[in-house]
Amino acid sequence: MTAPHFTFHHEWVLDAPREAVVAALADPEGYPRWWAQVRGVERLDETSGRARIRSALPMTLHLVLTREIEDREGGHLRVRLDGDLDGWAGWTVVDDPRGGVRATFDQEVRVAARLSRAATLAPVVLRANHAWMMRQGRSGLARYLTRCR
Repeated sequence: MTAPHFTFHHEWVLDAPREAVVAALADPEGYPRWWAQVRGVERLDETSGRARIRSALPMTLHLVLTREIEDREGGHLRVRLDGDLDGWAGWTVVDDPRGGVRATFDQEVRVAARLSRAATLAPVVLRANHAWMMRQGRSGLARYLTRCR
């Protein structure tokens, strides 16, 4: 059986300086301060860390994140994902023509064998869970950036 494959795309418009948004997104160890579903991130070395993520569903994802791209000036960030998900996730942050910035999240992953049965049986539920988590992340980041000003 082939592991289920998921592609996600989300766009966040934030009323904050571009540099502040990029700095927050480029600091995975800081995510738990503003994104409740990111339960913890532990640095392994200069380019990688271990993360625990749990959204509305009663399961925790264990991931190793390895930085592939960190172009803060260009607003491009990307990590390799290993563990319960295998693939990549990335952000592109640009000025939004209507004001503020647009942070675009893209992710392509395959689900680990231990979770593939659940992912195969309930992909709609997993997509809804991911969308809810992303909405929570956007709200949390907006509050965090407001507090930091």
